[in-house]
Amino acid sequence: MIDKQQVVNKNERAVLVGVIHKEQTEAQVKEYLDELAFLAETAGAETVKRFTQKLAHPDRATFVGKGKLEEIRVFVTSRNVDLVIFDDELTGSQISNIQKELKIKVIDRSDLILDIFARRARTAQAKVQVELAQYQYILPRLRGMWSHLERQGGGIGSRGPGETEIETDRRIVKDKIALLRRRLGEIDKQALTQRKDRGEFIRVALVGYTNVGKSTTMNLLSKSEVFAENKLFATLDTTTRKVVFEQTPFLLSDTVGFIRKLPHHLVESFKSTLDEVRESDILLHVVDISHPQYEDQIEVVNRTLQELKAFEKPTVLIFNKMDLYEKNTFDEWLADEVKQDILAQLKQMWNDKSQGNCVFISATERRNVEELRATILEKVTQLYRERYPYKSEFFF
Repeated sequence: MIDKQQVVNKNERAVLVGVIHKEQTEAQVKEYLDELAFLAETAGAETVKRFTQKLAHPDRATFVGKGKLEEIRVFVTSRNVDLVIFDDELTGSQISNIQKELKIKVIDRSDLILDIFARRARTAQAKVQVELAQYQYILPRLRGMWSHLERQGGGIGSRGPGETEIETDRRIVKDKIALLRRRLGEIDKQALTQRKDRGEFIRVALVGYTNVGKSTTMNLLSKSEVFAENKLFATLDTTTRKVVFEQTPFLLSDTVGFIRKLPHHLVESFKSTLDEVRESDILLHVVDISHPQYEDQIEVVNRTLQELKAFEKPTVLIFNKMDLYEKNTFDEWLADEVKQDILAQLKQMWNDKSQGNCVFISATERRNVEELRATILEKVTQLYRERYPYKSEFFF
């Protein structure tokens, strides 16, 4: 792995920085920084201040401009800040320029997400995927990195005639990327064999934005104990369980959550894990309806599914956390009839948008579970009948 300390250490004090420009409104930047603060908390850091800057476009040298950078410098110097996190990707030269001015550690959103993934990786596949993404992220930023790679093994330790230190580092990274790709290819072949061994079962995959309750829903449907936590990216590795509804079996998989501005290299590295999504027969798109921007989160997931060429699969929208939605939406004095009318309008709107393929639940309160099970069973049974019209062993 990369020879440097973890990007974020526990209990570090962090400052967040975002830029409002023609492609990001003030409201959007506020929401992105809320999410960035949650990411920082997941990594173990405490957010002590947020800075925003209005620019036509990010400054090429310092991202936020000299004046705003000086304002940040004054604050971090006087408040014992350990870390500055930018909400957008920085170039190597920007990282170098900003660190030179602030004299403390500077990272961007992608680096933070990669750090969280590195902490959460448990299986060999996930660890290789994260390490590959880290090296791909580092390669174009070597000149701005605050530490160098460990020179070990493979005869790469010494610098060739006329070769600069940065060129040596670049060669080390490229060799490591090639090695990791080969290793990941071998793991992918093993995973493909395992998937083929699952036979003729219909395959159902849970997808959704991170922290919407996919793992809790997985536990609810499969009666298993998949790790679930109120943190971003609590689950990295795909978990698959055999589930039987009314003697009809199918395979149910929980997958890694999606997020805005997910680092491109991370998407590329995790495409093998997301094969579970591509090769599934039915998608259960879990949505946190209590989140103020849940519709934007639906769009993020849909765009990622399009990138994975999985958007056209039969999909059921599962609107989770209805208990929190009602708590956040309804005042105590509101009449029950009005509450029911609001809920009826919400359900009708999404019923129309999804052509009837939606269910409203609370996984933690086990609310409306029977309707969800019946909806899934109907989809699974229909696919079995279409795919195996002459077989009866799936239906008893």
